[in-house]
Amino acid sequence: MQRHAYERLSFAQREETNLHLDTRIYQKGELIGPSFQKIKASQESIIVFADDEPMANFGHSCRYLIYESETGKFLREAQVRFPPISDAKQPKTLKTFHEPVRLVENPNLFKPRFPIWRCPVIIPEGTRYAILFSGMSNKRHLNDMEFLYRTLVDIYDFDPSHIYVLNYDGSLNTQDGIQTHWPGDGTAYRIQVTGQGTRTGFEAAINNLKGKLRKLDTVLIHCNNHGDSDSPDGGITWVPNTAYLCTYPSWSGYYHTDFSNKLAELPKFRQLIVMLEQCHSGGFNASILAKSTSAATSVASAATEFLNSYVSADGNWDPFARDWIAAQAGHDPFGGSLAYNPDTDGDGRIQAEEAYQYAYTQRDLRDSPNFSENSEAGGDIALGQSYLIWWWWCRILFIELEKYLIKLPPDEYYKRLHKIRPELTKLTLELDKTSEKLRKEMQIRIKSLVAEAFKG
Repeated sequence: MQRHAYERLSFAQREETNLHLDTRIYQKGELIGPSFQKIKASQESIIVFADDEPMANFGHSCRYLIYESETGKFLREAQVRFPPISDAKQPKTLKTFHEPVRLVENPNLFKPRFPIWRCPVIIPEGTRYAILFSGMSNKRHLNDMEFLYRTLVDIYDFDPSHIYVLNYDGSLNTQDGIQTHWPGDGTAYRIQVTGQGTRTGFEAAINNLKGKLRKLDTVLIHCNNHGDSDSPDGGITWVPNTAYLCTYPSWSGYYHTDFSNKLAELPKFRQLIVMLEQCHSGGFNASILAKSTSAATSVASAATEFLNSYVSADGNWDPFARDWIAAQAGHDPFGGSLAYNPDTDGDGRIQAEEAYQYAYTQRDLRDSPNFSENSEAGGDIALGQSYLIWWWWCRILFIELEKYLIKLPPDEYYKRLHKIRPELTKLTLELDKTSEKLRKEMQIRIKSLVAEAFKG
């Protein structure tokens, strides 16, 4: 079987297609792979899974080569979009025997540490919430979410209890096994998984938010893992407006219409910022904007409606998600410097458009990032608390903190920074009172100046 499967490959495919023997024996009439693909064994069978685009997230073009289990006689080839895993809870039975495209487990990479300064935002105006979702997770999807979780907690001071993390079976488990140490800095994962990466889990988080959201609040939604669109011919053509997100444990599709209709149940609130990494994610943009109950909404997606998103060469990240989060963090997952400062307007905030633009400029050329907003305000959404940044105050902090920012590991730096936040809050409250008095004085003087200039 292995030889037959290999010899069916063209010379080009032999350098691009990974082959895996599925050691499981499928009984007559048994479904092979996700049920919605409707591939059945016509007799007792064994298969070779041919992954024709191993660097892409699913769904993407792949094939089942089906053989008679006793004799090894080739029966047929089925064009499909997902691997022969019908349920993530089942034992893993795929054994790789031809792997020209290989993810490097521990690449030797230079990792400079020069994170970009972000002025700490202290005074809240409204509450911020986040939903991080990944259904049929691989380790790269969990790694992306860990990077985002650390960014939210360490840099933007999100309350961890306001972050819903829905991953795979409700743990640090993935299709690649249970993960223990994050490849960014080699430390243990800090992300707190709160539920499974299922449709039920996502909708439970939305239901929970329904009783909490107020008009000044902000919600971040990040979806990762795999996705696809309906295709009558296995991925040659697609049905428009059918993009979906894969959920645990059996690749079940959470269609963009159902996803967006659930968002429509939220009460009115201030702003919604969405970042989607899965294949075909751009198929979600329009329906999210149409159904959002927030005054300002933006959606950044890794791929257009009918295209795939891709994995990094080392298998640890999805490039679009990694770079979007890096723009927000001011450093890459390893604590290293960015290609340029994403804060292109120099206002001290990373807006949704700026994060997207950075991820776009750094993109894997196979990705097809796209961005949508319901208004200019949608593109201006930032993750920090809404607050007027006082430049001289921020500059003083920068001078005092810079030596520690460069010298200390990120975990230690942010741990110590959080200790002084209560006192910084008191100081900024004093600034608020003084500045409001000054604003009123300036308003009277400016009004008088303008009136004098335009009288008559």
